[in-house]
Amino acid sequence: MASMGALAFDEFGRPFIIIKDQDRQKRLTGNAAIKSHILAARTVASTLRTSLGPKGLDKLMVSADGDITITNDGATILKMMDVDHQIAKLLVQLSQSQDDEIGDGTTGVVVLAGALLEKAEHLLDKGVHPIRIADGFEMAARCAIQSLERSAETFPLDVNNLEPLIQTAMTTLGSKIVNKCHRHMAEIAVNAVLAVADMETRDVNFELIKVETKVGGQLEDTMLVKGVIVDKDFSHPQMPKVLKNVKIAILTCPFEPPKPKTKHKLDVTSVEDYKNLRKYEHEKFEEMVQQVKDSGAGLAICQWGFDDEANHMLLQRELPAVRWVGGPEIELIAIATGGRIVPRFEELTPDKLGYAGVVKELCFGTTKDRMLVIEECTNSKAVTIFIRGGNRMIVDEAKRSIHDALCVIRNLVRDNRIVYGGGAPEIACAIAVAKEADSIKTLEQYPFRAFADALESIPLALAENSGLNPIHTLTEIKARQVAENNAALGIDCLCKGTADMKEQHVIETLHSKKQQILLATQVVKMILKIDDVRSPDDGY
Repeated sequence: MASMGALAFDEFGRPFIIIKDQDRQKRLTGNAAIKSHILAARTVASTLRTSLGPKGLDKLMVSADGDITITNDGATILKMMDVDHQIAKLLVQLSQSQDDEIGDGTTGVVVLAGALLEKAEHLLDKGVHPIRIADGFEMAARCAIQSLERSAETFPLDVNNLEPLIQTAMTTLGSKIVNKCHRHMAEIAVNAVLAVADMETRDVNFELIKVETKVGGQLEDTMLVKGVIVDKDFSHPQMPKVLKNVKIAILTCPFEPPKPKTKHKLDVTSVEDYKNLRKYEHEKFEEMVQQVKDSGAGLAICQWGFDDEANHMLLQRELPAVRWVGGPEIELIAIATGGRIVPRFEELTPDKLGYAGVVKELCFGTTKDRMLVIEECTNSKAVTIFIRGGNRMIVDEAKRSIHDALCVIRNLVRDNRIVYGGGAPEIACAIAVAKEADSIKTLEQYPFRAFADALESIPLALAENSGLNPIHTLTEIKARQVAENNAALGIDCLCKGTADMKEQHVIETLHSKKQQILLATQVVKMILKIDDVRSPDDGY
């Protein structure tokens, strides 16, 4: 209390607080505070609105040090936006939590939250209390989720029939920059997830999927490697470029003679001492190389470096080696090849070696950049997606897009219920919520109807971004959904001639849609409950 101000009492003994620096503080209370928050949140949401859907536009973000990012991934855009307003920061965290939990739908969740706040503002102007609005929105969200669960379908998760999974991944990638090699990327994402998925426990370990990138080449050159790609080459240019059926020693000890500890020093006072020291080092190198050879290894992968003498000796003894391989790659290689990571040469035994069918060096373009590919391993669970692209920005955006597709396939492995996309679930929920509002006799019917209107902002944005007449298109689809009782009718963004998303194979996971509605409602409820803001006068 002391830091905020002083506690005083009036003549009747009633306590009140005298707040410090009151003249240098800015204060917003009541509806003025809520409207300030709504304005900030709507501004952020309107920035993302044009990025929604398969025809959504990209944003070019320039960082403080001039780095450029081109993306239409909602979470990435918000993360890179320099947001000052505290409520706008809440929306950044909202998209981040959607990205962490689901991986997809980061733009939609912010657009929905912005629309809910816009409708809340109209209700505030009518004199509805913020708490009644928040409670009404929460009830409406429950009603919308029940509607989603009624219209959801169970998805056939069959390892022998990957087509439905590929169609879902294609829906996710439809709004991304990689849609020119749409199907190719979707197949890579599906095969990568199924390679590491545990179908019994319905879980996917993302740490086994590594995404490597290399600028140059086309997006079509992107490939899935059933093994590991390491951004290194063999330590000596004369070592063989392809090794077959090779046993691998995975070492975290350097090819160096043991050094005295820092508190000791070694004095070399004569030529004889120097020669003895050199001889000792040479013998140590020979001993180390011999220990690796004796174990039966045909390739040494070392986490640390080794000098030219050790390198030359490895070449002489025909033991190919790779140096300076990072910790995560070492772990992945160990998982993929079934080998054990060896911390000391003395512990190296034949049963600790990994096995790979092929280890080869890839060479790129005229720059002669090299990478190592370790394939046909004993444990095929570790896979690598190798992305190519014309420049750094395309490669980075392709990496973000692939991440979204991987997350969606993982969600389907966990919970294989789906809804059809293209704004269809939002329209169906809006109809259900509006219908429910007619049966409510209390004041909450107004927030219910406002919630239904806010849900329609998603299909409206999709139609607008696709160059269609938004109001006309939405009204037509809504009327058809009611008349035909078909919850799969959505916005025909790609102008394929049918509004039935089932025919267009536009599929989204039920988990993602439910999470979008729940998260957006929670954040809106939180914003509506703030009625007093204090800040330094130079802020806000």
